[in-house]
Amino acid sequence: MAAIGNCGTVTEAAGFDAAADVQRLRGAMKGAGTDEGAIIEILAHRTIAQRQCIKEAYKQSVGKDLAEDLSSELSGNFKSVILGLLMLAPVYDAYELRNAIKGAGTEEACLIDILASRTSAEIKTIIAFYKKQYGKDLEDDVCGDTSGMFQRVLVSLLTAGRDESDKVDEAQAVLDAKEIYEAGEARWGTDEVKFLTVLCVRNQKHLLRVFEEYQKISGKDIEDSIKREMSGCLEDVFLAIGLFL
Repeated sequence: MAAIGNCGTVTEAAGFDAAADVQRLRGAMKGAGTDEGAIIEILAHRTIAQRQCIKEAYKQSVGKDLAEDLSSELSGNFKSVILGLLMLAPVYDAYELRNAIKGAGTEEACLIDILASRTSAEIKTIIAFYKKQYGKDLEDDVCGDTSGMFQRVLVSLLTAGRDESDKVDEAQAVLDAKEIYEAGEARWGTDEVKFLTVLCVRNQKHLLRVFEEYQKISGKDIEDSIKREMSGCLEDVFLAIGLFL
């Protein structure tokens, strides 16, 4: 698939010193103004694990919660981003999903970005945090704000049932490619369920073989076919699944 690639990551800061970072953060929050540049320089360049160490060191040395102190000093979107950096990944994902769902409209792009890219274990953890934090079932909330085949794809992803082995069944890969082709390019109209069954259930290595076989059968890239056969959020979620392989 043309768009397949690795997602960027924050690497561990060399010579990491949680105590020194705490002192720099305290200095950034002292006085009449807040040194937002210093806060960015520290928190945006530390891994999740390092940021958790900074939170603990801050509480130990200051006797206060770092997130609460930053919350009182910052505002707007910058505040939201910085507080998000201090959360564990599943907690932040649950927070983002909740914000995407509540209110007058739904931010479908956020739902897609998170649910299409997380492992089964990560999704299960997100669901548990969501239930604990908001007292609601994530699947119920997603279903309440989405509809149609897009909803069915999200529900499938929320089951966290994707095969995550490295096994590639060559015969099944050929069959999957053939079924996707016959469900889309080879017919009038599109049978989206066939795409769901393959893209939301098969493991990553198997899907890569499916896409190779699809290219042979159809003479087209699976990404191009999805763009021709789908539209809107359904197109976006199927493309995202391929992107994060």
